[in-house]
Amino acid sequence: MSPPLRVAVVGAGWAGLAAAVEATSRGHHVTLFEMSATAGGRARRLPADTGLDFPLDNGQHILIGAYSTTLALMRRVGVDPGRVLLRQPLALQRADGSGLALLPGAPLLAFLRGVLAARGWRWRDRAALLAAATGWALRGFRCAPELTVAALCAGLPPALRRGLIEPLCVAALNTPASLASAQVFLRVLRDALFSGPGSADLLLPTADLGALLPDAALDWLAKRGATVALGCRVAGLHRSASGWQVETAASKAGGEDLFDRVILAASPTQAAHLAAAHAPGWSAQVSALRFEPIITVLMQAPPGTRLPQPMLMLEGGTLAPAEVLFDLGALRGRASPVADGVLAAVVSGASGWVERGLPVTGQAVQAQVRRALSIEVSVLKTHAEKRATFLCVPGLDRGSARLAPGLLAAGDHLAGPYPSTLEGAVRSGLAAVDLL
Repeated sequence: MSPPLRVAVVGAGWAGLAAAVEATSRGHHVTLFEMSATAGGRARRLPADTGLDFPLDNGQHILIGAYSTTLALMRRVGVDPGRVLLRQPLALQRADGSGLALLPGAPLLAFLRGVLAARGWRWRDRAALLAAATGWALRGFRCAPELTVAALCAGLPPALRRGLIEPLCVAALNTPASLASAQVFLRVLRDALFSGPGSADLLLPTADLGALLPDAALDWLAKRGATVALGCRVAGLHRSASGWQVETAASKAGGEDLFDRVILAASPTQAAHLAAAHAPGWSAQVSALRFEPIITVLMQAPPGTRLPQPMLMLEGGTLAPAEVLFDLGALRGRASPVADGVLAAVVSGASGWVERGLPVTGQAVQAQVRRALSIEVSVLKTHAEKRATFLCVPGLDRGSARLAPGLLAAGDHLAGPYPSTLEGAVRSGLAAVDLL
């Protein structure tokens, strides 16, 4: 066996946590740096001073059954997915029951039955979707790299594009169908809908995001001798004959932080800044990525309100920005009774609404939910994650995991088959450790 290495992991998002856990499990001496006081990155619990009586997240995240690597990591650090996630067959339906819902079973049969049973679709819509899906499958879920989702689905009926393809695309890729990569979209469909029984299942968090992974991962690392430095900003990296020095406030004061390897798992902006002197090409490549925000609008419905399902699709439009609505009372109710009647609406691909302002967005979503559900709701809080995901466009040139000798990177923005997802982040963290 090779001798253990001194490894610095910069960033305690899901990629950094995965890298730190994997490197520690292989016997390396790991120090995990995180500039924030909270681990989790772009999938984290918000500080407690939100004005509400239960923990909030920076956004509503969905896992699916195909996220095998993420689920395995959760179990590894002691989190039981069955305790913190509600598992149910995929349902992309509105309040009136229209839309696609899959039944348990073999993927192809479940998809066929779901399409044939979908409410609100004409038979020609069903036939067109089955024909398109068959064609995608026969081509191995591959297409020309320059193709957009809108171009890929141009032959589908307009009602099907508006009611299924466009909201599914923006929810999965956080990129409008007119701009989104068709190749990445097809890969998501392949792995989610057709890779095995249960792969398309929705896994909806019943606890805050901190309880899904970050809390347990930090505890797991501390118990195994890893050093965790929260609230510790890395200001620079310096390479010498004896290793890599990680510059922090402590090192400026005379501390000595020397490492054999560094894994940059920070945000793309910070990672590009830290890598600029050592991998200028990689830094420029990552800096060129464009990002898209996600807005979450929390609303209070009358006590006892329950949606037909914990997650509903909403009909979008010019004045209807949200695509998905979550019933936090149903999801969080057992752990947090004060969440009763609290709904969370998600606006993906939200750059235009960020420009209009969060108060305007909150009012638009409030009116949209009132129309869809015929109930009164009031806005509790509107939160924007302004750099939630990279814009997943065709032919996107994403950075690699190798930057320079002894300097690696991890993150869902790096080269890979997936859009910006938790599964992509976790896989990249493990891949970086393979390169140590």
